[in-house]
Amino acid sequence: MNILEMKDQMCDICHKMWQLGWVASNDGNVSARLEDGIFLVTPTGISKSLITPEKLLIITKDCEIIEGTPGYKPSSEIKMHLRCYQDRDDVGAVVHAHPPAATAFAVAHLPMDRYTTIESVITIGAVPLTPYGTPSTDEIPEAIAPYLPEHDVLLLENHGALALGRDILTAYYRMETLELSAKISIYAHILGGEKEISRENIDRLCRMRADYKVWGKHPGYKHYRKDE
Repeated sequence: MNILEMKDQMCDICHKMWQLGWVASNDGNVSARLEDGIFLVTPTGISKSLITPEKLLIITKDCEIIEGTPGYKPSSEIKMHLRCYQDRDDVGAVVHAHPPAATAFAVAHLPMDRYTTIESVITIGAVPLTPYGTPSTDEIPEAIAPYLPEHDVLLLENHGALALGRDILTAYYRMETLELSAKISIYAHILGGEKEISRENIDRLCRMRADYKVWGKHPGYKHYRKDE
């Protein structure tokens, strides 16, 4: 995919995030790794509904702007994106958003670690809740770092969610899976509670990742809630 196609795809993902209600106002950010250690990123201070290719920025790992419309600058939250790229050579894109159902888990201080649907077990597994961090500081990059070796999707305490992918579309799909799983979990709770898939079948589903050639990391069978 060339840079023009990548810019179009990033804009499309931004528009989808806004249409789905995952971001409001100037919330959320998307980035992608380019060649030679540079990155395509969304600018700060603009709604994802209004993102167009010429508003996107190309920056270095030190946040120096190489290309972009004058007046636009990267989000201060780009630090957590850069930490993902630093710690994971396989990551090609990062999506940060505030999808309501998943963010409700983050606000309730609950990891999404119930193995209840086949698709979520295969794709993302248990999703941990990372410690609170103040935006624009190094606290969030430090908070997510311990979880990056095993996870492609993270909940950010009292903040939102982060999804990693080999490309922009994969990262976006991870966020979609997270939000749908969160909604299903909430509905199941209303109906009397979640019922997990058996451990034997969870292990079988995890092994199927290789057959399906699923990209990324997976924690295997793991629970994070204190009652486990």
